[in-house]
Amino acid sequence: MPGSLFKKISLVNIDIPLPYSSAFEGERISEKDLRVEFGGKKGLALEFLTSKSEDEVEDGKIKIIGPDIEQLGLGGRSLPLAVIVDVYGRKMQKDFEPILERQIHRFVNCAQGLTHTGQRQMNLIRVSHEAYRNGFRLKHIGVILHAMLHQEYGAIVDKVQVRLYTKKEAVKKLLIAAKKVFDQRDERLNGMTDESVDTYYSCLICQSFTPNHVCVITPERIGICGAYSWLDAKASFEVTPTGPNQPILKGKALNKRLGQWKSVNEFVSSKSSKVIEKVSLYSLINFPQSSCGYFECIIAIIPEVNGVMVAHRNYSGLTPSGMDFVALAGLVERGAQTPGFLGASKLYILSKKFISAEGGLKRLVWMPKELKELLGDKLKKAAQDIGEPDLLEQIADEGVANTLEELVSFVKKVKHPTIFMESLI
Repeated sequence: MPGSLFKKISLVNIDIPLPYSSAFEGERISEKDLRVEFGGKKGLALEFLTSKSEDEVEDGKIKIIGPDIEQLGLGGRSLPLAVIVDVYGRKMQKDFEPILERQIHRFVNCAQGLTHTGQRQMNLIRVSHEAYRNGFRLKHIGVILHAMLHQEYGAIVDKVQVRLYTKKEAVKKLLIAAKKVFDQRDERLNGMTDESVDTYYSCLICQSFTPNHVCVITPERIGICGAYSWLDAKASFEVTPTGPNQPILKGKALNKRLGQWKSVNEFVSSKSSKVIEKVSLYSLINFPQSSCGYFECIIAIIPEVNGVMVAHRNYSGLTPSGMDFVALAGLVERGAQTPGFLGASKLYILSKKFISAEGGLKRLVWMPKELKELLGDKLKKAAQDIGEPDLLEQIADEGVANTLEELVSFVKKVKHPTIFMESLI
């Protein structure tokens, strides 16, 4: 059966009761066709791959801890699921873990009747009625991952075992431990800047869903999904030189303030089928980077207060713009390049390159309370670093401003720095 997206299609013998092909990537499962859903905006989910010693991994072992699909009831929604993958390889390195982990998205999507979105602890897996009737059960996720990791990464992976947890308390416990590792991965870039390297990297993993979207990853701009850093993309290229993470030599700068380079524009134009002719890595307004559907946050301009707001995927309420996350996402997903709107990762908010062409963090006037608390001391430090130690208290959340009128009043009351800056438009 057909397999990899990034290779020439070849037959793969996977012991699952579903057709398996890259042709099924991008498949949508409607509400009426839905048998069960794991994770999502209101759910609890995790996918985590880590390397172990040889004696800790039993190749091909797949274990389900908790109820399987047939025991979860018809039409189950936002159910907990942790997919834990342990690998051993003589040539395996810690730096390769997030690269292999991110392939879970692609591998699961190739099975007809399954859809997968997101990554880490912000993922969603859907199973259709037809897939269930054909015999699909949770163990088959393990079968897919075991087969495809061997198929595509056999040069560095010798053993693969998979555990799937469906009990809420177990997933919560695993999530605590996994978050520590995610934080460690993200911290590796400390001290690196866009100016300190001569090469950026592309990410084309999501082109099965958004064929014209090209993500450009730099040391100070992590992938919009939040899962791939510059170091991850660099390691991915070393593992798979023909894969989705390709080097882009910066070359001649066209506009350093906007973050435009001639070679980056040429690469993006080529890989987007010339739909996107130029991209500004540091601007929200002038040729912003396009977005797929899996960004962690959305940044949106609010002209009435001369600033921007940020909403994250887990926030389900309305923003001062009058739109919720889903409505805002509709303006930029599917590879759209929409001035004034930008898909981004949570960590990008902390970057010195955060919409730096428009004045950076000083422009941020609203964000959900949960996101503010999630970024915590890191956001406070970022504000201090730009000489605005009181900025956190000057950024509104849903507790003080749910409407545009309330936000305008709040910004004036606290004398937010953005009111003293030049006009955004």
